[in-house]
Amino acid sequence: MHKAGFVNIIGNPNVGKSTLMNAFIGEKLSIITSKAQTTRHRILGIVNGENFQVILSDTPGIIKPAYELQQSMMDFVKSAFEDADVLIYMVEIGEKELKDEAFFKKITNSKIPVLLLLNKIDKSDQEQLEAQVQLWSEKVPNAEIFPISALEGFNVKEVFNRIIELLPESPAFYPKDQLTDKPERFFVNETIREKILMHYKKEIPYAVEIDTEEFFEEEQIIRMRSVIMVERDTQKGIIIGHKGSALKRVGIEARKDLEQFFGKQVHLELYVKVNKNWRSDQRQLKRFGYNQK
Repeated sequence: MHKAGFVNIIGNPNVGKSTLMNAFIGEKLSIITSKAQTTRHRILGIVNGENFQVILSDTPGIIKPAYELQQSMMDFVKSAFEDADVLIYMVEIGEKELKDEAFFKKITNSKIPVLLLLNKIDKSDQEQLEAQVQLWSEKVPNAEIFPISALEGFNVKEVFNRIIELLPESPAFYPKDQLTDKPERFFVNETIREKILMHYKKEIPYAVEIDTEEFFEEEQIIRMRSVIMVERDTQKGIIIGHKGSALKRVGIEARKDLEQFFGKQVHLELYVKVNKNWRSDQRQLKRFGYNQK
């Protein structure tokens, strides 16, 4: 008997969705930083076993959209309800409710199994934990509750085993050696974006999009050329830094991660371009893979 299905992870920004997904997969597919809105797309990660295939989808944190890009991000979350076999609703200790009531109703009225994961329990005590379990079992009576620490790996295996139990019988949807449905360039872009999130403040990381224009794989080395797009000239100056020092640091750190990810030597060229107001431009958003319509 072979089981397979789609498991979609939803929740507010920064509750640890990407950390959980990476813990399940064992590869760093979703970028993890402490800034909100790190995940912009639905990222598929695939975990294969002899008699199962779990297809995980990490969605952007739920927010009230302020501009086109965010609206498109919320469309990814909506679609997560449509194709799930199991829904993971992730909250952290001390959190009260979802930022969007309509989404919350969808969860509590869900016809598919819901696993409510109470994350970051390493930051709480027994008393607080029991109170939280009580609170959530009243709010989402249709969910099974698991206290976990995605970062420390606590209870992660138990949740994964439960997911497999809940999956329908089905042949595999993807080849068994596949880790993700995303092309290689996508991970190059995400790795560079992660470094920008880590090293720049204020609005800079949110005004940035990466476009990997070249990706040539040779026997010993992969040659990549990526463009960092910003919305204004001042942002371009900040990204490059004094005598190019800031950009150089991003390049060095991204290259190290990419060499680990691809398992071979990487040559990475980085450029910065101004691309005015790309976040509100339908055509550009489509080009970067945001608009699903």
